[in-house]
Amino acid sequence: MLVKHLGRLPYAGIEVAMREFTGTRGADTVDELWLVEHEPVFTLGLAARPEHLLAPGSIPVVATQRGGQVTYHGPGQVTAYPLVDLARLGIYVKEYVHRLEEALLRTLAAFAVTGHRVRGAPGIYVRPHAPFDHARLPPTLAGQDSFAGLAKIAALGIKVSRSRSYHGLALNVAMDLEPFSRIDPCGYVGLATTDLRTLGVSADWDTVATRLASELQALLQPR
Repeated sequence: MLVKHLGRLPYAGIEVAMREFTGTRGADTVDELWLVEHEPVFTLGLAARPEHLLAPGSIPVVATQRGGQVTYHGPGQVTAYPLVDLARLGIYVKEYVHRLEEALLRTLAAFAVTGHRVRGAPGIYVRPHAPFDHARLPPTLAGQDSFAGLAKIAALGIKVSRSRSYHGLALNVAMDLEPFSRIDPCGYVGLATTDLRTLGVSADWDTVATRLASELQALLQPR
């Protein structure tokens, strides 16, 4: 996998570039991983509903071809776009999503933070009041809030065309979290969001991006 550090960029043009790469790649095209720090933007997935975009203000809103609802990208967040041939890896979408989440979990663990999956809600969550606690989440009973005591630290949103993936994942490192209050993150009303800095982890963007890239490379290579 070829890793490309693209630096800080506006969102405009990135999805077009990903679509062009995916649409023109051949059977022997090397997979790529693009690492970006975006300028502030709200992006809408194919399932996005307007009521979840509460008050965007001056922040641009961009419709995309990825799955999912509305999310925010901005400075201090590592956005990673794996451009991967799933057929060559011999995996399907469900396993691909699992591996993306596993890369995030391993990256957080490298900074002593325990991440969690929530059934039916792609992405990674933490206990903001006990981020270093290794205890598993208790089972959620019917009628209970699946997100009680949790905050989202990483989001996923992918697109797969002819077994080739684009879009990807975003991990919050040291952000201005206020824009998340202007949306229902990923379509969940009142969902809290956080970042590594708020959890007490001092790590710069490049360090986290490099670690996430290493975990993705390890998990997204032919076995």
